[in-house]
Amino acid sequence: MSAADAPRALPGSLAGEQPVWHRMSQAAGLVSPTGEVQETIFGRMTQLALSVDAVNLGQGAPGDPTPDFLIEAAHRAMLDGANQYPPPAGAPALREAIAEQRLRDWGHRVDPQDVLVTTGATEALTAAIVALAPLGTDVVVLEPYYDSYAAAAQLAGARLVPVGLDLREDGADVDLDRLAAAITDRTSIVLLNTPHNPTGLVLSEEQIVRIGALAAQADAWLLTDEVYEHLVFDGTHVAPATVLDDPRVVTVSSAGKTFNATGWKIGWVIGSPEVITAVRAVKQYLTFATGAPFQPAIATALTDHGDFGARNAQELARRRDVLTAALREVPGVRVVPAASGYFVLADFGHLVEEQGVTGGASALNEHLSREVGVTGIPAPALCAAGSPTAQALETVIRYSFCRTAAEVDEAAARLRASVRG
Repeated sequence: MSAADAPRALPGSLAGEQPVWHRMSQAAGLVSPTGEVQETIFGRMTQLALSVDAVNLGQGAPGDPTPDFLIEAAHRAMLDGANQYPPPAGAPALREAIAEQRLRDWGHRVDPQDVLVTTGATEALTAAIVALAPLGTDVVVLEPYYDSYAAAAQLAGARLVPVGLDLREDGADVDLDRLAAAITDRTSIVLLNTPHNPTGLVLSEEQIVRIGALAAQADAWLLTDEVYEHLVFDGTHVAPATVLDDPRVVTVSSAGKTFNATGWKIGWVIGSPEVITAVRAVKQYLTFATGAPFQPAIATALTDHGDFGARNAQELARRRDVLTAALREVPGVRVVPAASGYFVLADFGHLVEEQGVTGGASALNEHLSREVGVTGIPAPALCAAGSPTAQALETVIRYSFCRTAAEVDEAAARLRASVRG
């Protein structure tokens, strides 16, 4: 790439410094080797699937429709006039419903005043990181991770410190000694994603207590991402705030995954009054307020349809089992079983050895898309570029089993056909 083709500094940027948007894009893996800002990995894999007529198991969006009770509740709210700015902190009914849900489901006692409604969990996490991570500090995360973590840390002027999970044939796990080594006096936030995306790891109470102690020793915030809290198949979700009883625990969750309504973007942050004041100050200048008619609808769902998440989890577990069984029938494939969430990780290292597929996980995913007809996401795209975890996952693909039952069944059939063929 010539100097003339390089990204031009925006007005006001310091000479020789990249603007924040470019650093965020780079942190999230959106900058190509030639320096161009490209489509997200999810968009690129969707284009790949369309181009070769593959089943697209790359998207982490539910294939099933949003339940009628939720749509009807939003419709009623619109007809009742909930179409202008709602209170910036969130509709009181929703904040109360969230507090009731946390107590009912996890024993987490919350004052509704300590709940801040956000435009999805992504805004909640971003606003919390910007509010709580001082410039130049470290944000420690489990790797692989949701890609917005890296962008949010970069926006805050913080450094993302990834700690690789151990991925085994009996599931994922965290090495607490490795995590302890990553937490230092520079650490401002330990970002704990449980249930974990994309491995499906569900942390135990004992693990959470030990991690909480590590964060407390460093006087760091423990920021929890619990968006898959109701989609646990094996084991039980443990809400860190219930077992730690520490004001430094800040909880983030959302309704999208639980109720198949990811496009509504209704999330929330729960924390001490001081935390909520700080996070709200950031949110104020991101979106100001969040989807007025969706808030009372989600409040109704949390209050009157709290069992929907469990029923959703049962169906997702069935699809997980279908896809996992098909992957295991492919000779040489190693599967990391998922105890929760939307995804399963499969290691196709044998293709590299037996069929000479080279070029890393991206080339491997393209090969499988063309030859088998199933598209996923290269697992290194969910890691820090060049990290030890990214290198260890160079033959691993992430597949979504949250798509429709028909899509998952078709993908399983194609995988089995590839073995017979």
